[in-house]
Amino acid sequence: MKRLVLIASLLGFAVCMNPTIAKDTSEHLTAQQNKMSYCSKEAAAKDLHGDKRKEFMKECLSKKVDDGKKKLTKQQEKMVKCSKEAKEKALKGELRKKFMSDCLKN
Repeated sequence: MKRLVLIASLLGFAVCMNPTIAKDTSEHLTAQQNKMSYCSKEAAAKDLHGDKRKEFMKECLSKKVDDGKKKLTKQQEKMVKCSKEAKEKALKGELRKKFMSDCLKN
């Protein structure tokens, strides 16, 4: 019985430590969640607490972020347009690849 518990524990630990299973959730965050995370890290770096932290967070979250986005090139605009059309048509897999290829060639 002890052996079974030990094996199950080790297996559970191995599953939790596997990077493909325990994926990083930062790639799934919304823009607001990323901004919140950034502001929170800044407040922690400045060692802010209490009312000062609240005031800093309010100011940080209300700022418009200049994310360095520049005007899209014609090819990028075409890619966005084609991608949007493919999404509207709910294309997946090979059908999406073919559609995107044809759309980008035109």
